Amino acid sequence: MALVALGGYGRGELSVASDLDVLLLHDERCPDVGAVAERLWYPLWDDGTRLDHSVRTLDEALDAARTDLRSALAMLDARHVAGDAGLTLQLRATLLTTWRRQAHRWLPELAESCRERAERFGDLAHLLEPDLKEARGGLRDGVVLRALAATWLVEVPHGTLMRLRSELLDIRDVLHQVAGRRPTDRLIADLQPEVARGCGLPDRDALLRYVFRLGRAMNQVFDVAWRRVGRALAVRWERRVPRPRPRPGPVLRPLAPGVATVDGEVVLAVDARPSADPLLPLRVAYCAADRGLLLPPRTAAQLARECVALPEPWPAEARRLLTALLGSGPDLVPVWEALDQAGLIADVLPEWDRVRWAPQYSPVHRYTVDRHLLETCVEAARLVRRVQRPDLLLVAALLHDIGKGGAGPTRDTGFVDHSVVGAKLVPRIASRWGFEPRDVATLTTLVRHHLLLVEAATRRDIDDPATIRGVADVLHDVETLELVAALTEADARATGPAAWTPWRADLTSRLVSRVRSHLARGRPPSPSPLRPWQRTMARRGVPDVVVEPKVWPDAIRVTVVARDRRGLLATVASVLAAARLSVRTASVHTVDDMGVSVWTVAGDLPDASALRERLRAAITGAVEAVGSTDTRDRPVGVRDRRRATVLPAETSLLGTRATGPAVEPPPEVRIVAGASSRATVLEVHAHDRPGLFRDICLELARAGCSVRSAHVSTWGGEAVDVFYLTAGDGRPLGEHEADQLRRTLQMSLRSAAGPKPAMRTTTRDRRQRGRP
Repeated sequence: MALVALGGYGRGELSVASDLDVLLLHDERCPDVGAVAERLWYPLWDDGTRLDHSVRTLDEALDAARTDLRSALAMLDARHVAGDAGLTLQLRATLLTTWRRQAHRWLPELAESCRERAERFGDLAHLLEPDLKEARGGLRDGVVLRALAATWLVEVPHGTLMRLRSELLDIRDVLHQVAGRRPTDRLIADLQPEVARGCGLPDRDALLRYVFRLGRAMNQVFDVAWRRVGRALAVRWERRVPRPRPRPGPVLRPLAPGVATVDGEVVLAVDARPSADPLLPLRVAYCAADRGLLLPPRTAAQLARECVALPEPWPAEARRLLTALLGSGPDLVPVWEALDQAGLIADVLPEWDRVRWAPQYSPVHRYTVDRHLLETCVEAARLVRRVQRPDLLLVAALLHDIGKGGAGPTRDTGFVDHSVVGAKLVPRIASRWGFEPRDVATLTTLVRHHLLLVEAATRRDIDDPATIRGVADVLHDVETLELVAALTEADARATGPAAWTPWRADLTSRLVSRVRSHLARGRPPSPSPLRPWQRTMARRGVPDVVVEPKVWPDAIRVTVVARDRRGLLATVASVLAAARLSVRTASVHTVDDMGVSVWTVAGDLPDASALRERLRAAITGAVEAVGSTDTRDRPVGVRDRRRATVLPAETSLLGTRATGPAVEPPPEVRIVAGASSRATVLEVHAHDRPGLFRDICLELARAGCSVRSAHVSTWGGEAVDVFYLTAGDGRPLGEHEADQLRRTLQMSLRSAAGPKPAMRTTTRDRRQRGRP
């Protein structure tokens, strides 16, 4: 017979209040096992030791492990204490062999138990009174990681895991000592000051930040391991399915300059030059979040080690990549966490140190300050259709609580309002990121007054004209009002269910409606004025094309002059789409009877003469302009939001956020009443994609509308396009015609956008992940 230590006792991780988990292992030839067991157990019971014991033969122990996951996990940590060491060795060897062979059966059950435990105990990285053992990111997850490593399906960073577990165990030891006769693994608020002193930390706030940091780091290791396990299981399953041809091994697929993907992970391309490309970290992060791929720690660490800092102020492309990243939806969170763990966020936003791991003691808040800011960005990404400037909404969502967490009193303690502190920080941040002074002022207003609407709606009489005037005097125009309204809703939804009730939503909506009526509607953005040489070229009355390469580091400007006719805009847009050029901005003008369109496009620089001849042939009707917009080989640009089809292997068995591209809000088409007396103003808010502008222009041409002028803009990953339209007689569209056009165009765009690529799954994959 042999006495075997299991669980925490087997790992040598007992704390003051831990129980002893032991197994008396014997073979069938042992006649006096009962007497030996009594001599072992009774002295421990008499001493008051908490004991979890069992007496089993080798076959019984293995049968228990096969039928009970908890028993299997405990036996994986088996350690010999006394007796016949051969029995203990045989138990470990047989169990480990079975665990590896049956991993495909056990791991989905283990993932489900982890999900249930996380739902019950919450997340260690955000709770004000976390359970150090059972909460997600706690000690129990460290045990699960050891079990995953034992399958040989995934490599777990052993040194990092041991460090995190050791630090969490140190805190639990102090907690057990402080609790005395009330042993608990839950870090109760009343015990936190004393536990902090026992850990050598100044106060409760420092203790919680320390615990949150450990929980975040454990979560990252945990999520990466599960996603790689999912990939390994899927590959193993695919090998069992007969195929006519052998599947090739992992392939490095390019995503963007310097960025590639392999096995569901974002990596640096072979030709990447981190030391010469300061935009590379933002480009890598955007590609990962945009496609729902994993940003592995080694890639983030390499970027932090080799990349150079961005110049200040930032170039426009850096600002675009940042706002597109913030608008990527739920997949922003794991990508941002990976960057933060590697130290890259401190380079992009040094002020993030103020809020990192900062606890919020308000019972309304679900998350720490930094996670709340990310969740607000996730919620704001669903509301970008409501505003003219999605980029300002997303940046304000990231910065609206940046005033919390720093030195000195905050709003939660009843002294300095965090919105006042944040409004002082925003100008410095926004200017560093390269925003224009007007945008800096708008961002400052958003951060300073992000609580204005909800406070006025719930604490003032919204029927009182003085309330309406007071809000209008602060926000000044409808564009800012819509930004604050969207930020208010995103902030409240990210806070928790109690912060955005139907009652609060209704009051805020009514207040916004009345303030909007009070304010004069701002005029939609008008096209940029033509330069003198462009007007001169138009007055010649001869079709012509001018291509200006490298107007920005990665952009081309194309000026097209042609006889004004219905469908001209769609013709030019089709040629550019067929040339695999992504439209960034476009403006349309009419000079006498000539149409002048100025385009800024991105992509591989085409031969200027070939593009010029193609455009001339199209606008003169010599060739058919509408070509294919296949983008399989197209470089990633602002107007290119290709989504890689995500295999189930590239997702986590835990069903976490990072499960592929998020569902995006559908395109919205609006008629702006009263914006122009000479034309009908149409606004299109849609997620950027290849051929979007061309599709809009074709639909307008089919409807018999003439585009008098247009303004196309892209903010991050969102397109906001404004068209001034007239009917065939040169007058604005009638109310019925305009509404019919709006509905037809909206239906067409929603149909073209379609659902995101579905994950290719088998019935087995869906059953394992618990999905219908």
